[in-house]
Order: sequence, then structure tokens, then C-alpha cells
Amino acid sequence: MAAQTAPLQTNVSAPKRQPDSPWRMAIRRFSRNRLAVIGLIIIVFMFLLCFIGPLFSPYSVLDTNVADKNLPPSSKYWLGTDKLGRDVLLRMMLAGRISLTVGLVATGISVIIGATLGALAGFYRRWVDTLIMRIADIFMALPTLPILIIMGAVLSDLKVDPKERIYFLMLIIGILGWSSISRLVRGQILTLREQEFMQATEALGLKDRRKIFRHLLPNTIPIVIVSATLGVAGAIIAESALSFLGVGVVPPTPSWGNMITAANNMIDFRKRPWTWIPPGACILMTVVAINLIGDGLRDALDPKMKK
Repeated sequence: MAAQTAPLQTNVSAPKRQPDSPWRMAIRRFSRNRLAVIGLIIIVFMFLLCFIGPLFSPYSVLDTNVADKNLPPSSKYWLGTDKLGRDVLLRMMLAGRISLTVGLVATGISVIIGATLGALAGFYRRWVDTLIMRIADIFMALPTLPILIIMGAVLSDLKVDPKERIYFLMLIIGILGWSSISRLVRGQILTLREQEFMQATEALGLKDRRKIFRHLLPNTIPIVIVSATLGVAGAIIAESALSFLGVGVVPPTPSWGNMITAANNMIDFRKRPWTWIPPGACILMTVVAINLIGDGLRDALDPKMKK
């Protein structure tokens, strides 16, 4: 009688799926927010237009042609020319470089100052917290726009070179905008320092600097990202307002703000809208897109939104 061999049965369990990381989950939630994705697409388009677009322009920012001044949009000049015969499209793209750079750098300065001071206040508490927060209260009470106008007028009186003036403008806007970020970071640090992982750092005897910059501050990144995103929009508006008033970025350096000054003239305002509508539309689109991204990041990074 032939021996029957039973088939081998293998009990191989399917590999368990690794849980998604918090950042991956945040990206997934952000991608489901249509308005936030539209805002991101607009911002990417603006960066490509402003930083890469001028490379394909046949004109130069210094080219002036009085014979072609105040021409309406055409196949030669897609957005027309200004009163000096300069291509409006090229100037608008170069102006976008300045405005976007000012917004990003000024916000970066605010984040560095605000996050550092907020972390120190939340970690050490007591007199350190009191001192830093009272300074933050003073900065929050300051009228930002009048101070920026005064500082811009001072730079004009000192006859600062237009190229160097941009750096002073970034520094001033950044220094005046750190207080709100410091309060957010401080509140987050006060909560985090009571967590179990901070008790572990105490048991390991780590230095305060490592506790703050290696364990506490990285956990405040989500709230800092949201605040910084909205801060970029505020910095762009502040720069545009100063340049419109003539105390920010001054010609010949173009910015969206000083290009809109063409609307001060009633003739240009009514008969030559191509000189001021494009930069105004760029400011509007950029600020709205940044706000949409900020709202999307807030919803994506908020732990309460986790299902």
C-alpha cells in the first residue's frame, strides 16, 4: 500500500503594514485639501515665473526705449511698456524676486528670533520668562507700519544704496515680527517640558542646550511652519506698502509695490492699467495662495484632525 504523504502546510503570516509617520499622514491630509493644493500650485508657478522666467526674456531690466513708452500689450510686449519704454512683464518678474525674497528672509529672521526666545522663556520660566514675554508685549504693542515708514525715511535720508536697502528692509521687518512666534513656541514648550521624554533627558543628565535644541524645539516645528507661512504673506504686504509709499525698495530696483505707484497718476490709472494691474494681481494671488497653504497646513498638522 503506497504511503500517502500529507501536503506541507505553511503558516506564513502576511507582513504587517508599518504605521504611517505623522509627517506622511499630514501630507496626505494636506493633499486632500483642494484649496491648499491650489494655493501650492499658484506659489510654485509664481516662483518659476519670477526666478526662471527672466532668463527667457529678450529684454534687459536696464533697457529703456522712449520710442516704445506706454505701449499697450502686444505680441512684442506681452504686458506693454511703462513710461520709460521698459518691458512690464520683465520688470514684474524681477520685482517678484525681490518681493518673495523679502518675505521669505524677513520671516526666517522672525522665526529664528521668536523660536529661540520662546523656547528659552518656556524652558527656564521664572524671571527669564517674565523678561522675554514683557519684551514681546512691547514689540506687539508697537505700531509696525508707522515704524517701518520712519525707518524707511531714515534710510532715504542716509542715502543708502538701493541694493543694500533691501537687506536693511528684510532685517527691520524680521525684527519687528518675532513676538507672535515666540508666544506660540513658549506655550508649546510649557506643555512639552512636562512630557515623559523630557523626564528621561533629566535622568540622562543632558545639558540644557541639548534639551532645548534637540528635543523641545523640533517638536514645535508644525506650529512654527503654520505661523511662518502666514508671516510670509504679511511680510510681502508690508514690503509692498513701503515700496508703494516710496520708503521701501526704491527704483531702479523693481518690486511689486513700487510698480503700483503708476496708479498714483490719474492718466496712468485710467488709460494705462497694464502698468499697475499685473503687479497688483501678483500681490493678490501670492498672498491669497499663501493664506490657503497656511490654512491647509494648520488643518493637516493639527493632531485633533487625526481620525
